[in-house]
Amino acid sequence: MGRILCLDVGERRVGIAISDELGIVASPVGFVRRGPRELDELRTLLDRYGAERLVAGLPVGLSGWEGPQAEAVRAFADATAAALALPLAYWDERLTSTMAERSLVASGSRRAKRREQIDAVAAAIILQSYLDHLRWSEARG
Repeated sequence: MGRILCLDVGERRVGIAISDELGIVASPVGFVRRGPRELDELRTLLDRYGAERLVAGLPVGLSGWEGPQAEAVRAFADATAAALALPLAYWDERLTSTMAERSLVASGSRRAKRREQIDAVAAAIILQSYLDHLRWSEARG
């Protein structure tokens, strides 16, 4: 399958997670600050982890409707995938930030540290959901 790099695109930061080579486990990596160096930093992460595909979390409303935020994420992810010459998939990211924060609170992470970790943990939740779906789809034939 190869490694997959997941992007949780926000206005100020992009949370990053990576899968293992078998596509079983997603792990948080960190985040990249939005700005003029974001593409260089993403390229460095791709080189470090050897990712062959991208998955971007898509902020869809609870009703399933895509709003302006989803449009902005699509624009960023499409441009990033094109610049990095990698295939791209989108995955629903509903409630992942809430899940990530609850997980960090439960683990005893301090508030200041949570702000640094939440984007990467949310990206890992998105990617793990995507990986689980792929495995479930393959098992069903």
